[in-house]
Amino acid sequence: MLPNANNNYTCTCEKETDAIQRFFHRPFFLSVTIGIPFCVFKLLFGLTAIRKGEPDNLLLWVFGVLVIVWATTDLLMNAGRSALDLLHHTAWFEYCIIAQAGRIFQKPMVFLAIDTLLTFVIVCAMLWSGWITYLTPFESYLWYAATTMNLVSLSLVTIYHEIQTV
Repeated sequence: MLPNANNNYTCTCEKETDAIQRFFHRPFFLSVTIGIPFCVFKLLFGLTAIRKGEPDNLLLWVFGVLVIVWATTDLLMNAGRSALDLLHHTAWFEYCIIAQAGRIFQKPMVFLAIDTLLTFVIVCAMLWSGWITYLTPFESYLWYAATTMNLVSLSLVTIYHEIQTV
């Protein structure tokens, strides 16, 4: 009787573990905790570049506009994947425009990693250049929210994976 109770407990835990693992891999979770925060970083970087480029540096201004177009496209793609996931549909597109381009080479995940690297470079550029100080109070709160969402979710996933190895 006791072994059966223990086996039932094990099965229940395994089911819960599988459900948690599946949740961490769902497009909704990935978009909300990684993709959308990355879009916020890109958007704020683009806005700051536009501000810094006006009126003297047209090249920096155009660069800022291009970053905003990139960020907005990625935001729409993440929102679309998230919405389709909530509706239990599979998306026919990637999380971002760079990963979408990676489909041409059948390597969307490699290109998604490149997008991640570029986003981290943007975060570093905002911090090391001092441009972060040019954000309005509202924009600063957006930056804080994106950072919090991204780092807390990373920590939760890491804790979960470490518990699994025990």
